[in-house]
Amino acid sequence: MSQVKESIEVNVPIRTAYDQWTQFESFPQFMDAVQRIEQRSDTLTHWVTKIAGVEREFDAEITEQIPDTKVAWVTVGGQSEQSGLVTFQPIDPSHTQVTLMMDFDPEGMAENIGDKLGFVDRQVKGDLKRFKHFIEDRGSASASASASGAWRGQV
Repeated sequence: MSQVKESIEVNVPIRTAYDQWTQFESFPQFMDAVQRIEQRSDTLTHWVTKIAGVEREFDAEITEQIPDTKVAWVTVGGQSEQSGLVTFQPIDPSHTQVTLMMDFDPEGMAENIGDKLGFVDRQVKGDLKRFKHFIEDRGSASASASASGAWRGQV
């Protein structure tokens, strides 16, 4: 298994960052490799990804979700094996640190080489930067940013 951990500071309150992150179907707007996500239940999502021309489909089960704190998941079945955790830490009332940690199992020679060359680390870092722009662009310095939706349940 390989691991990646990246953090970014977003200029929005913790609730806004968390609420946006729980809108899984919006991920293709800021995650380059994600083609589509379908929310099938409160705890099950179906993913379609495409990395370097290789398309994968898998389900991910949310194993823990605490509003404004964290979301953890693990894949179930499908063509990808991974688990992860995203946490939200308030820096001050209008800034939040978002940290994404993932464990994944690269398959085949191309994925193993890409992993060794830091492709996944760069992908996650880029995805977090795009998340930052996505959520911050929903508002401005003079008006609060807003999430495109929210799910406040706990798992």
